[in-house]
Amino acid sequence: MSIKRKPLPLANGPVFLTDGGMETTFIFHEGLELPEFSSLVLIKSEDGRQAIAKYAKTYIDLARDAGLGLVIESTTWRAGPDWADKIGFPGLDNLAGANRDSIALLDEMRREAAKMDVNVIVSACIGPRGDGYDPGRIMTGEEAALYHDWQVRVLAETNADVITGLTMTNVPEAIGIATAAKLHDMPCVISFTLETDGRLPTGDSLEGAIVAVDAATGDAPAYYMINCAHPTHLIKSLDLPADIRERLRGIRANASKCSHAELDEMEELDVGNPHELGREMADIHAAHPHIRVLGGCCGTDDRHVREIAKALMF
Repeated sequence: MSIKRKPLPLANGPVFLTDGGMETTFIFHEGLELPEFSSLVLIKSEDGRQAIAKYAKTYIDLARDAGLGLVIESTTWRAGPDWADKIGFPGLDNLAGANRDSIALLDEMRREAAKMDVNVIVSACIGPRGDGYDPGRIMTGEEAALYHDWQVRVLAETNADVITGLTMTNVPEAIGIATAAKLHDMPCVISFTLETDGRLPTGDSLEGAIVAVDAATGDAPAYYMINCAHPTHLIKSLDLPADIRERLRGIRANASKCSHAELDEMEELDVGNPHELGREMADIHAAHPHIRVLGGCCGTDDRHVREIAKALMF
């Protein structure tokens, strides 16, 4: 029996918020240990599950207060096969169960949110095979599809509404995730990370990356996003041709204006200026109204997303 999934945000539809920087929130604000920056480890314990639930409830309440929808990511960003042993899930069966449990927890909370008339879309998050800032050894599209197929298949059997390839540093890996999602009849979103020059870490332009993924996959992604970049950096990439413009539908911004290299060296969290970030994101939405999914990434928390929501209302 096929799974009934919620419709995804449209370029001319209502605005959706996202959650903030999940991992940085858990580490720096909640004092939790996340091996390899993986929030999936929290699913192992009741205390960890409660931390996830508290995090999700914060953003559900925020979306309710703002009268907006919410796209919330699962704790599965670093939950692919190569990470199993590193994050304490020896054996793919254990890892698969944790992936499923992550979606089940959010699905339960989504049902509660519906009672408050909050439209919550559950996004099954898939991260890069390697580092989120450095593409390292770049796979071919075929290699990436084979690698990511395992996690996509597991997540496609859950009640998640969409697969989101978050923090994609290079085109072939994005092609691989989109190809695997298409194979398993799962809606997908591809979110690229950009450097301070508005380009992917590989040097590719956002426009070129979108064109390449669409060409290789038959326009498989439902839409594209940008994440893990500050508005002052990514704004350089938003002047897109009309036929590509509406393929970009979302931004999850970093709190800090620092480069990825600078962030890697930091020992304390740079939360930036939440009010300023909210205004910058609202200005981007006003200038590019097809961008309908707005929220945070590294260093952000509910303060930043609340400021985004407030700025959108004025």
